[in-house]
Amino acid sequence: MPFFSYILHSSSTDKYYVGQSEDPFRRLTEHNFGKFHNSTTSGKPWEIKAIFEISGGRGDALKIESFIKKQKSRKLIEKLVDPQFIPSGSLAQLVRVPYVREELQKPQNLMI
Repeated sequence: MPFFSYILHSSSTDKYYVGQSEDPFRRLTEHNFGKFHNSTTSGKPWEIKAIFEISGGRGDALKIESFIKKQKSRKLIEKLVDPQFIPSGSLAQLVRVPYVREELQKPQNLMI
């Protein structure tokens, strides 16, 4: 099963969150309705801004997540959520999942 890096945005705090998962839609639900994610509790509701398929396994997804977080760069994250931006260098293995915005319009993907 492929792994994904995802970027969430909170309109209430205007902050981004970067994570990785096999199922980013399940993770979105957990961030919004779960009780065990201290780093995202204050930003509810979160929405997915970008999902990238990682060419390797979980280890590669963790490395990408860590790399993005270590940059501490809002500009980088805003580039990543821009559909026109093409990742390069250390992020070249990211493959944008283009159907994200259309899929988010379907309520069955956000089951509670």
